[in-house]
Amino acid sequence: MANVAGLCSSAKAEFLTGIHALGPGTGVPARSAGAADVIKAALFLASASRGVADTVYNTTGELAGTGGYTQGGVTVTMGTAPVVSSTEGCFTPSANFQWAAFTSSGAFDCVVLYNSSQGDKEISVHTFGSQSVVAGTFTLTMPSSVAGSALVRIA
Repeated sequence: MANVAGLCSSAKAEFLTGIHALGPGTGVPARSAGAADVIKAALFLASASRGVADTVYNTTGELAGTGGYTQGGVTVTMGTAPVVSSTEGCFTPSANFQWAAFTSSGAFDCVVLYNSSQGDKEISVHTFGSQSVVAGTFTLTMPSSVAGSALVRIA
């Protein structure tokens, strides 16, 4: 099986029950006002089987924690509040995801977003063309936070 992009099915209900707080904002009453959760982005091998049925982050199929890559990924910069367009709720992190000075343990084509503040609940899977890095830097450039192109969209 290959990695399949999409908003995780479990995350859809978790957004509705206030589990995920993406970006700065007013928060929900049971949580700290204005405090975003810690969201992480981890890279997965092209041979992995990540997809919308995933519910919790795990290291199965993730790049090995060698060559300068740390399993668990990088912390996502959450400086931009989610927005609402006429058709979608939109969120894009305020900075690109970057892994510097690393050598990948194999070809990878997927980044998984998960909420490390909330039991590592998986939010979404994003795929791209297969990559291999040897002693280099890999950067995923974030899209605009608008309908039709935001990284996380709820329609």
